Amino acid sequence: MSSNFTDAPESLVAFDIDLTLEEGRRRAEVVAALGPDWDPVEVLRGEQQAYALLYSGLDAEQRRVYAELVAAGVLPEPGPGHAAH
Repeated sequence: MSSNFTDAPESLVAFDIDLTLEEGRRRAEVVAALGPDWDPVEVLRGEQQAYALLYSGLDAEQRRVYAELVAAGVLPEPGPGHAAH
């Protein structure tokens, strides 16, 4: 089956839908649902702290496995926001 509209039966009409307005409305609803107290910087800071805590206190074997996973690209490189101790 061809995806070329010139091959479509005459009863079909090609049309475009511009979802720009709908996307703007959707984003506004998301921000409204988050509420006035939502602080994206604080949320990011909390995520960074959770990530650091997740990989803190690893024993030698766990650090070795962690290093292998980072080297393989499974986990992100340690750095800003990704502190592994």
